[in-house]
Amino acid sequence: MAVTMKDVALRAGVSRSAVSRTFTKGASVSAKTRAKVEKAAAELGYSPNALASSLTTGRTKLIGLVSNNFHNPLFLEIFDLFTRGLQDRGLRPLLVNLSDETDPANSIRMLRQYSVDGVIVASSTLPPSFAEAFRSAGIPVVHSFGRYSTSPHVHVVGIDNVACGRMAAEALVARGYHRVAFMGGPESATSTQDRARGFLEAMREHPDIDVSISYAAAYSFDAGRAEMQRLLKAGPAQGYFCGDDVLSIGALSAIRDAGLNVPRDIGIIGFNDMEMAGWEYINLTTIRQPLPEIIDASIELVIATIEHPDRHPETRLFPCRVIERGTLPPLDRANTPRLAKPA
Repeated sequence: MAVTMKDVALRAGVSRSAVSRTFTKGASVSAKTRAKVEKAAAELGYSPNALASSLTTGRTKLIGLVSNNFHNPLFLEIFDLFTRGLQDRGLRPLLVNLSDETDPANSIRMLRQYSVDGVIVASSTLPPSFAEAFRSAGIPVVHSFGRYSTSPHVHVVGIDNVACGRMAAEALVARGYHRVAFMGGPESATSTQDRARGFLEAMREHPDIDVSISYAAAYSFDAGRAEMQRLLKAGPAQGYFCGDDVLSIGALSAIRDAGLNVPRDIGIIGFNDMEMAGWEYINLTTIRQPLPEIIDASIELVIATIEHPDRHPETRLFPCRVIERGTLPPLDRANTPRLAKPA
C-alpha cells in the first residue's frame, strides 16, 4: 500500500497541513518541523504526489514540448537535451507529435486539458503564427528553432537561417566551383525558405557561377536520395548545399550508387551537425548549430515567462559555424583557383 501524507504526519507527530507545507515550495514551515517531516518521509519512503501538489500551488510543472519532425534522427538528440534539461530543473515534458498537422487548435486544447505551465514549440519549419496561437490562448510559449525576427510576437530562440545560407554559399565558392546548387527540404518550410534566400543572396555577388535551386519532398533520407537521383539524371552541379544533414546523407547515398566520388566528383555541405554526420563512412562537412545552447536558453526563457507572463517577447540568436570533414575538397587557405569551366 502506498505511503500517504497521513502516515508521514502520524510518524512525525505533526498535522497533515505541516507535511503539505514542507513539500510545497515557498510555504512557511519551521526548521524543526521540516526536519521531523523529512525524517519521517525518508523512513517511510514517502514521495509527495505531484498532481495533488499542483492543486495547492496552481502549477503542474508540466511543459508541453511540441514538434512535427519526429522521424528526423536529429530530433532524438534534441528531445534528449530537452527532456534532461527540463527534468534537471524539476519540470516534466509532455510531448506532442504534430505529424503533418499545422493547425495549433488541437495542440492547445490537449495541453490545456493537462494544465501545462508553458509550451516549447521545437520546430524550424512551422510558421511564427503557430507559436503565436499559444500566446493568444494565454499559455506561456517559446519557439525554439523558430524564424528570426527583429520584432517577434513570441519568444524565439535559434539561429539566423539566412546567414547560414550565406555561409554555405561562401564555403562552396571558396572551393572554386562554377556550378553550385541548393537542395532544400519542403519549399513550404520556413527554414528552407530562409536558407535558400541567404544562399541566393550570397551567390548574386558571383554572377559568373551558375546557380540552381531544388526542393526535396521532406527532410528525410529517402527524400534526399530521391531528389539527388533526379538531379543526377538531369546533370548535377559540382557542389551542393543540402538543407539538412539527413537530406545530405540521402544525397550521398544516391551519388555513390551512381558510381561517383564525393568530394572528387561532387561536393556536399550539410546543415545541423547531428551525431551521425561525424560517423566514419559519412564524414559530412556541415554547418553546426549549437543545440545545447539553444535548448538551455529555451528552457530558461519558458521558465522566466511562466514567472512573468507579461514579459516582452525577445529573440535570442546563437552563431553557427562550418565543420570541415570529408565531403568538400580541403581548402587551400592561401589561394584557391576557380575550377576551369568546360567549353
